[in-house]
Amino acid sequence: MASAPGSVYVLLLCVFAPAIVLSDKPAKSGNVLILLADDGGFELGSYMNKICQTPNLDALAKRGLLFNNAFTSVSSCSPSRAALLTGTPSHQNGMYGLHRAEHHFNSFDNVASMPNLLRKHGVMTGIIGKKDVGPAAAYKFDFEQTEENNHVNQVGRNITHIKLLTREFLAQANQENKSFLLYVSFHDPHRCGHTDPQFGPFCERFGSGEEGMGLIPDWHPIYYQWEQIQLPYFVQDTEAARRDIAAQYTTISRLDQGVGLVLKELRDAGHLDDTLVIYTSDNGIPFPSGRTNFYDPGLREPMIIASPKPNTRKHEASYAMVSLLDVMPTVMDWFNIPFGEDSNDITQSDRPKSLLPILEKEPPYSESDAIFASQTHHEITMYYPMRAVRTRRYKLIHNLNFGMPFPIDQDLYVSPTFQDLLNRTRSKQPLPWYKTLTQYYYRPQWELYDVRADPLESRNLHGKPSLQQVEADLQARLLRWQGDTADPWRCAPGAVLERQGAGAVAECRSLDNQLHDFYRHQ
Repeated sequence: MASAPGSVYVLLLCVFAPAIVLSDKPAKSGNVLILLADDGGFELGSYMNKICQTPNLDALAKRGLLFNNAFTSVSSCSPSRAALLTGTPSHQNGMYGLHRAEHHFNSFDNVASMPNLLRKHGVMTGIIGKKDVGPAAAYKFDFEQTEENNHVNQVGRNITHIKLLTREFLAQANQENKSFLLYVSFHDPHRCGHTDPQFGPFCERFGSGEEGMGLIPDWHPIYYQWEQIQLPYFVQDTEAARRDIAAQYTTISRLDQGVGLVLKELRDAGHLDDTLVIYTSDNGIPFPSGRTNFYDPGLREPMIIASPKPNTRKHEASYAMVSLLDVMPTVMDWFNIPFGEDSNDITQSDRPKSLLPILEKEPPYSESDAIFASQTHHEITMYYPMRAVRTRRYKLIHNLNFGMPFPIDQDLYVSPTFQDLLNRTRSKQPLPWYKTLTQYYYRPQWELYDVRADPLESRNLHGKPSLQQVEADLQARLLRWQGDTADPWRCAPGAVLERQGAGAVAECRSLDNQLHDFYRHQ
């Protein structure tokens, strides 16, 4: 009898799983393991969360470097994954929104991706879990067990299945005596109330052993009391929201146990001491001001990198400003493969860079250190292009479609947290939140925040006379980065990008639509 695709089966695959084949030949070079959370945040003990239990990720942080200023370049699933796998922002690689289902966004056919480049250099590549990028030829892995040939819950949340697939991949890599990249892309702690509501808002009951929920043999569920969770400042303090966070914690603990299983397989295969391990997430947690937003809860990411090399930092924290765009050059650097130095005209300080030097020594501190962000869609109906630059002190956000309300995605809309916001607003009940829904929906064209003095980003300083030069410098830096990365939206909404004649330089030509006169002077 066939199992329903969303159900969890009691895994008996151990009997049929291939044994690890340990080659007596040394590996040709080191390996890379990327562990990616889906909408993960800072709910880790290593990031000072004292409630959510994450012993495996905490242990990884103790043998590696924990980054306190890591950021995604886009707060949306497929665009972020494409950016991570290419080292280019979404407007440059073509992944403007979600890849799956009716959204159907794809990268450009000729994009240079991590798996394709590594394959050319003899590195075996594998992906387990959520892929959510395309076209297939642009992101082709040698070993693929994803939502394209499995149910996403089985390869993204069923940690026993993930363990066995990891074992299978490592056996193949050992048998072929190849260096490898293994990209394990968990589906936890993504919401599932829109697609699989029977398992709870975060699929926290999936595989729990409860009646009708199936069983994941290696998972030992941890449940949290809603009164005891650590509530982020950007989530309203209500019982509904707290219960939502408690459910999220349960799936984060499942993710953590999955990380432990994958790392054990790596050790058993003989590769713990020759593999660079990178843990991070694609975007912010799925709560208001988080995922799909350019406020810090949407852009800031956990990141832990553990190197097996003896001269690298262990059990330390870095305050370097880094981006998920830096993962691609880091992996290429690890495999000694040249990448990207002459690929475009991006200013040296703003170009994606290898993080390997930071694993040895903290870089010099500079107030001008910055990361950039670019987002155009999430779901196909959510056209709300934003561009941003964030330094250590200031953040400038450009909302190109500021005349429209900020869009809400489907699974956030049905979430207990958002429904609580909506119902309290409709019934005019007290709302213990740092914004109103109207403020959340309607945003100005420009937002400027002093994130050091105002970490909640609650006071927009755009147009403040004393910060006129600061804002002008940030605008110029953002526009230069957009030009360097061939952003088709770099002139919007106040001008049109125009190239008159073959070989002519593209220019922003003002529309005189009174939206913005900045481009007249460029």
